[in-house]
Amino acid sequence: MNLKEKTAIVTGASRGIGRATALALAHAGANVIVNYSGSKTSAEELCRLIKQEGCQAAIYQADIAVYAEAEKMISFCIDNFGVPDILVNNAGITRDNILARMKSDEWQAVIDVNLTGTFNCCKAVLRPMLKAKKGGRIINIASVAGIHGNSGQTNYAASKGGIIAFTRSLAKEVGSRNITVNAVAPGFIETDMTSKLPASITDAVKSQIPLGRLGSVEDVAETVLFLASGANYITGQVIAVDGGLIM
Repeated sequence: MNLKEKTAIVTGASRGIGRATALALAHAGANVIVNYSGSKTSAEELCRLIKQEGCQAAIYQADIAVYAEAEKMISFCIDNFGVPDILVNNAGITRDNILARMKSDEWQAVIDVNLTGTFNCCKAVLRPMLKAKKGGRIINIASVAGIHGNSGQTNYAASKGGIIAFTRSLAKEVGSRNITVNAVAPGFIETDMTSKLPASITDAVKSQIPLGRLGSVEDVAETVLFLASGANYITGQVIAVDGGLIM
């Protein structure tokens, strides 16, 4: 998989799936814009690791829930590395609560970052991508929660389900211009979030997964890399990286 001379933007790249994805793209030769919201130190360290791969990298702080900030991020990429070839919409948050107790701001914050943030970045990147006439790859990070739901996550599941529908619709709009749009739906992945779960819950989850383990961030990153570097005839699809949990 060769992405030499390609440029990628990864949102929410300072940790977890975003970090692993940025490293995988750089290992394949891509220059990477590392978007972050609050973890500047982590973003700078990731940038250093990317440069060790022989690629160019830069950090860019932006709240992608705000369209103007997403637009400025795309302009920054164009000014420094050229029109992005790959956009990975990974930034996301959770505000878990059962619906009866969920506050309006817990609902809105998740929708704003996860779903509207994906819209903002895609909208901002599309015009320069189309104008460049080079095609492109857009990969949106969804979740299996957006496919089968999850108790206590009506806001998160709605945002990720929205991303799936958004992905399929946008794929139909831009396919004729050689821009593919796909979604990756991780299941239970070993991240900071899952590391806080009690062992009893983790064991119960593993018992439901045919592969018998939680996924790694690298498992997700490798799927994103496949969609970014090859997969020329795949668009509008949702690939579950979940060890067989929802098959």
